[in-house]
Amino acid sequence: MDYRRLGASGFTVPALSFGTGTFGGKGEFFQAWGATDVTEARRLIDICLDAGLNMFDSADIYSAGAAEEVLGGAIKGRPRDSIIISTKATFRLGDGPNQVGSSRYHIVDTVHKQLKRLGTDYIDLFQLHGFDAMTPVEEVLSTLDQLVREGKIRYTGVSNFSGWHLMKSLAAADRHGFPRYVANQTYYSLVGRDYEWELMPLGLEQGVGAVVWSPLGWGRLTGKIRRGQPLPETSRLHKTADAGPPLEDEYVYKVVDALDAVAAETGKTVPQVALNWVLGRPTVSSVIIGARNEEQLRQNLGAVGWSLTPEQVKRLDDASARPAAYPYWHQAGFAERNPAPV
Repeated sequence: MDYRRLGASGFTVPALSFGTGTFGGKGEFFQAWGATDVTEARRLIDICLDAGLNMFDSADIYSAGAAEEVLGGAIKGRPRDSIIISTKATFRLGDGPNQVGSSRYHIVDTVHKQLKRLGTDYIDLFQLHGFDAMTPVEEVLSTLDQLVREGKIRYTGVSNFSGWHLMKSLAAADRHGFPRYVANQTYYSLVGRDYEWELMPLGLEQGVGAVVWSPLGWGRLTGKIRRGQPLPETSRLHKTADAGPPLEDEYVYKVVDALDAVAAETGKTVPQVALNWVLGRPTVSSVIIGARNEEQLRQNLGAVGWSLTPEQVKRLDDASARPAAYPYWHQAGFAERNPAPV
């Protein structure tokens, strides 16, 4: 396993981390992802640890807390310092007026509940699951600072923030001496490259590492979707496609055709090539993989330990390129002063 620094911090994380969205299986949305119980989770975690993958990502809303409970049960009895726990909170989990957002009330209450579900005294990486425009960033940051000082969380990050959300928060952290966000858990894939326009340059300049979710494009790059063929019966796209970004079929097929060609050249699978492409991008600290069974997990673990050639990367880049939004298409015309991230 390759290990990388998390942003500009001194913390080292594996290039691949394991997402627990398939744990628990509560509710229709998460049932479509999977329903892994503690026994199954323990076996998957054994496979991960044998491969050098020791970072496990969850969130309070995954199966209404059940995913964290399953993760906590699966790691019980293991040396705590051998496991990296990453989790998230912000979205609504309960009916009360304060059971949502990033207020001091909600963050403190939620972290205490998460620690209990996970069966641990601290969270290695705590991330805000989304931006809360109703709470001042100073309140959010001072609360996280308090939790860091208490030893309940060690590093902080964000997820699903826009560029100005993240930059505003970093500026406030510098102004008041609060811990800076070192991670941005972001959607990024060969069929979802919006991250490159603003968040990637920001991450490079400000030292914020990308922890990538859905690197297989919401299940579109698993190798099971082909031109002229219906979705496989077991595909979670049947139930969750409306929650992912809309994409034209022809665009997806064009990218999959390029992946097929590179997979044939490398002797790797389509998802392994797609994951390896993400791993080679600037700012990427870790890529979250998921699996409902051992076969999927072992295949995804095969994305590390080798590299695409520059020519293969270019072919995948060209196949997945999209027109840039303003002002990025305009800035691209002045590459001398606005170079692409490297």
